[in-house]
Amino acid sequence: MYQIYQEINKQLNKALNAAFAKEALAAKKAGESLNPQLMPASKPDFGDFQVNGALTLAKKIKQPPRQIAELIVKQLQKSKEFNNLCYPPTIAGPGFINITIKNDCLSQELLRRLNDKQLGVPLVKSNDQTKEFKPIIVDFSSPNIAKEMHVGHLRSTIIGDSIARVLSFRGYQVLRLNHVGDWGTQFGMLITYLKLVIPEALTTPNLINIGDLVDFYRKAKKRFDEDEYFQKCSREEVVNLQQGKQESLKAWKLLCEQSRQEFQKIYDRLDIELCERGESFYNPFLMNVVKDLEKLGLLVEDEGAKCVFLEGIRGKEGKPLPLIIQKSDGGFNYATTDLAAIRYRLQCHPNGDGAERIIYVTDSGQSNHFSSVFQVAKRAQWIPKECKVEHVPFGLVQGEDGKKLKTRSGETVRLKELLDEAVERAKIDIEKRLHEESREETEDFIHNVSTTIGIGAVKYADLSQNRTTNYQFSFDRMLSLQGNTAPYLLYALVRIAGINRKGGNLDTTEKPLKFSQPGEWKLIRELLKFDEVILAVEEELLPNRLCSYLFELSQEFNRFYDQIPVLKAKEPERSSRLVLCQLTRDILKKGLGLLGISTLERM
Repeated sequence: MYQIYQEINKQLNKALNAAFAKEALAAKKAGESLNPQLMPASKPDFGDFQVNGALTLAKKIKQPPRQIAELIVKQLQKSKEFNNLCYPPTIAGPGFINITIKNDCLSQELLRRLNDKQLGVPLVKSNDQTKEFKPIIVDFSSPNIAKEMHVGHLRSTIIGDSIARVLSFRGYQVLRLNHVGDWGTQFGMLITYLKLVIPEALTTPNLINIGDLVDFYRKAKKRFDEDEYFQKCSREEVVNLQQGKQESLKAWKLLCEQSRQEFQKIYDRLDIELCERGESFYNPFLMNVVKDLEKLGLLVEDEGAKCVFLEGIRGKEGKPLPLIIQKSDGGFNYATTDLAAIRYRLQCHPNGDGAERIIYVTDSGQSNHFSSVFQVAKRAQWIPKECKVEHVPFGLVQGEDGKKLKTRSGETVRLKELLDEAVERAKIDIEKRLHEESREETEDFIHNVSTTIGIGAVKYADLSQNRTTNYQFSFDRMLSLQGNTAPYLLYALVRIAGINRKGGNLDTTEKPLKFSQPGEWKLIRELLKFDEVILAVEEELLPNRLCSYLFELSQEFNRFYDQIPVLKAKEPERSSRLVLCQLTRDILKKGLGLLGISTLERM
């Protein structure tokens, strides 16, 4: 409860500081003031918050912690502002101070959030309207040109999208970058194959239609592996491309554009917004990386390659591992590009993005790579002290057998086919339910619902897992109406939408809210956790925290609705309970939106 938490913290600190000033608490002997250590209560029975500072102070001044807690409580009770906000605090165990917020304060906060488009989540700019925030860059998705997106891209795409949505909701300026693999030696192979298979595409506008990019890449790779002359031509094309030969550049652009169109189909289905900025964007800056590292004395030549030897990272022989910046043949690699990207992203305009934070969302297998790149960038002092660069790693998508998710033929699962199957399975389930209920709906309705449920189920199943671990992909689990799934949450929303339609328009200005049932107060307290959860996701970059909260909120609402009458209640209880329904709906809808999941009014 962010706003209330801030007020409690303020009042507690004021009262605690007064208490520490007393000789009875021997604050001067302690040599320092003490953080009250205010935190959410470990159990609902203990109230809303607990203060643990008495235990820490007791160790310093060698007095019984319960005695210290009693003196602190006396000081708290002298604060008029604190008493207006909270019930009298209690002491538990050796000296924990339990604090419970007054019901009327909870009701007022509930109404404030109902009428707040931010639902109680503070905007980061609200504390200083004159401050201009530098952008935060979220680098995610990053497929490779001429390769179709597969299930591995799913995690990066939806985790990065959710993080970007949460940061935007908080008021940050977010730059969503798609660092596509659009450069490198493989393009010599692809350009050569393109010239052999569709040479007329280079002279005839809009002729190119590569079709299945995976098949195109596979055939080019097979030709490269088996044909020495093809290999020779491919290597020459790499040189042509690097030297800016027009025909090679045109072929490269054709390949990139065809891939871009295929990627966009997936992004449209997933409702993803991205700014493409591929590896090729940073080509003009690569040589400067080498030159500047040389000037700084960080670059060492080793077996013809120019490297930076990493600190604290050693190989099998105990020698420092090198990060290769320029290969012996003069070429560059991913590390060089990523260093150039960091410099550009952190430099101020007009020579860069001027970002204050960069978040890279990639699989955990790249953790060592980013750790090495970040170390070099820090040693070169390219990362200002006030800026942060972070790697947000994620685990593998596994099949139900616990092995890496693949097709029956052993190939990587294509993302397009996975989404198609999710929607088809949702459609089959919907048609079955409609038949059982003897209910008729239009094809448009069935298509919309099955698409929303299918895509939402795939996203939520991924985002609800701790991203740092592997997770097992199961259509049956993710499409279930029971448990922590998107269909369960969507159904809860649909249920509330029906209640609100029957309840009519709310007018919260005429009558005060009235709550008396324990189930109402439990739901209220759950609703008021939303801002706390969003702030935690911003800090930890773990979308599963939001998923867990939404699931717990929907469970708490279902218990409330099953036990307490809403529409049949008399006034003012009826209107008060409809307020709970409305705010629950708003938070569930906003929360799912921050996960990139569309919602429904009917199912």
